[in-house]
Amino acid sequence: MSAALTADVPGRGKSMPMWLLGTGHAVDDIYQGAVPALIPFLVAARHWDYLAASGITLAAGGLSSVLQPVFGMLTDRRRFPWLVPAGISLAGAGVGLSGLAHSYVLTWLAVALSGLGVAAYHPESGRQARAASCGSQAGMSWFAMGGNIGFALGPVVVGIAVGAAGPAGTLPLAGPALVCAVVTVRSLKRAGLTGPAAEPGVAAAPLPGDWAGFARLTVAVVARSVVAFGLGTFLALFIEQRLRADPGVGEVALVAFYGVGAASTMLGGRLADRFGRIRTVRVCYVLGIPSLAALWLVPGPAVFAAVAAAAAVLYVPFSLHVTLGQDYLPGRVGTASGITLGLAVSVGGLAAPALGVIAEHAGLRSVIALLTLMPLVCALVGMRMREPGTDSPASGGREGAGVQALG
Repeated sequence: MSAALTADVPGRGKSMPMWLLGTGHAVDDIYQGAVPALIPFLVAARHWDYLAASGITLAAGGLSSVLQPVFGMLTDRRRFPWLVPAGISLAGAGVGLSGLAHSYVLTWLAVALSGLGVAAYHPESGRQARAASCGSQAGMSWFAMGGNIGFALGPVVVGIAVGAAGPAGTLPLAGPALVCAVVTVRSLKRAGLTGPAAEPGVAAAPLPGDWAGFARLTVAVVARSVVAFGLGTFLALFIEQRLRADPGVGEVALVAFYGVGAASTMLGGRLADRFGRIRTVRVCYVLGIPSLAALWLVPGPAVFAAVAAAAAVLYVPFSLHVTLGQDYLPGRVGTASGITLGLAVSVGGLAAPALGVIAEHAGLRSVIALLTLMPLVCALVGMRMREPGTDSPASGGREGAGVQALG
């Protein structure tokens, strides 16, 4: 990363500095982490059932899941750098408005607005981060860690703001997004990136891609996302129920989950440098099975150790998924970023209503047990994954023909 705090972007100006991209990613993803943390407060204040709670998760994740690949395809044809500050602004405004109305529909629409902002933000920011890092694994790990730090901070800021003022305390949460958007706009102007610009050669003659490899990766990304969103929605409630504790204990578990996850993102880059990306993600997929099983099997406070273990194996592959996707589709970095970076943290929202129905009829423990199947899916798919540019699925080498320059 040190070699590439900024980088020239073919065709026009320079990218934004990596520190600003990482900070912006953290601010944007505060609002993704905020939505699961808001749910216990909204359930308590408005007497919603599990299905209603999962519908709020759907508003945040479902719309974002559908739109992020669309934004990705758009940014493969032309760069739209203004989507970065615009996305952050919408993400913050939606969460800020979500606690002001007692109507479920208005709350749902506000959270959906936040999801739209998240969808707009990730593909273009992923492209900018790839340019600023010159495609390095370490650089993208820092960028990805920014997002996961934001996720970890989401429950913290919600606990402070909403815990003190009730659901109406969401309004001040819009502030960091607006500040970050202003700083980002000024940085875009200094870099000469204030308007859309074509990416020379990308739209007209995309570099060849490994779509089969990318499809396998996408299956793993989706399965991981279902687990991450399922735990984000129900972990706090599950811990409260399991330990017969108040909502504060559940929030501690959620903060621990996202905090360990954020730290594990950087660990993923280190492990990949030493053992290779494919080998690292395969091991995490396999270890995810016992880690998630421990959540509903271990007794008493030991469940917090299981929370930490589950977070580690879920988040170590996070940045590796991003760079693998970009290297599988080197001529379609926006699409790859929209799916692996954006879809990875939002598509699980589509499964949330189904998990809510299961929770209503069979209990939260059954939901956690069901999520244990997802790492098994990842492990099976991971056996067929390979480093980009290699011919053998068994390859677990370091980078293979991996990281390509931004075209």
